[in-house]
Amino acid sequence: MTEFAAVPLHHDGADLIGGLVVPEGPGPHPGVLVVHTAHGPNDMMRERATRLARLGYAALVVDMYGGGKEHRSAEEAGGPFADLVSRPERLRERIVAWHAALAALPGIDAARTAAIGFCFGGKCTLELARSGADVRAVVSYHGLLGTDRPAEAGTVRAHVAVYAGARDPYAPRADIEKLERELSDAGADYSLTVFQRAAHGFTDPDADAMGREGISYNEEADAASWAGTVALLETALA
Repeated sequence: MTEFAAVPLHHDGADLIGGLVVPEGPGPHPGVLVVHTAHGPNDMMRERATRLARLGYAALVVDMYGGGKEHRSAEEAGGPFADLVSRPERLRERIVAWHAALAALPGIDAARTAAIGFCFGGKCTLELARSGADVRAVVSYHGLLGTDRPAEAGTVRAHVAVYAGARDPYAPRADIEKLERELSDAGADYSLTVFQRAAHGFTDPDADAMGREGISYNEEADAASWAGTVALLETALA
């Protein structure tokens, strides 16, 4: 397995820098996008990408903001996060552009792609599915679930897996139920798991250090959601 290689992408005036890690052995490899939280690409995203590479997937950690840098504080991340969330069409176009960039890379099997995303990244992966992109599976972990452009009937080509926490203030029960109706009405193939004791950020071992109510790590939810992801990718990208 090689080190991360920079993958540049220019989109709508922004110079984005992703990071690609590939498994050992000859390709083409199935490809998976790894989409960051509101804080930008960081070590957690690279660790998840490395896990995927060890399982045989080429994993591309995307940069939705620009410059490929992590924003460590909520104040620092607030600007680029709000900019994209307030312009949902641009957000959707950007994650679609990243998917196209992944599919076009040498050594990637463009017919076998998926995307996983955390928090803000979960919102991005859901928007990728809603776009009708030719992606086999998308996974959202404690993601932001709302949208101003719900999936239309017959457009979702991916299996959509959503892992949510019942104690997540950023994805309340009403949003979970609304998403389930949306996916059902669209005829999508989906699964939705709600961990009753999990809050926002349940996959992040450093979540509790933020000291913010409603954000905490949950080891069981983290392990179960990752196991479900591995099983889904084994089937969807076979």
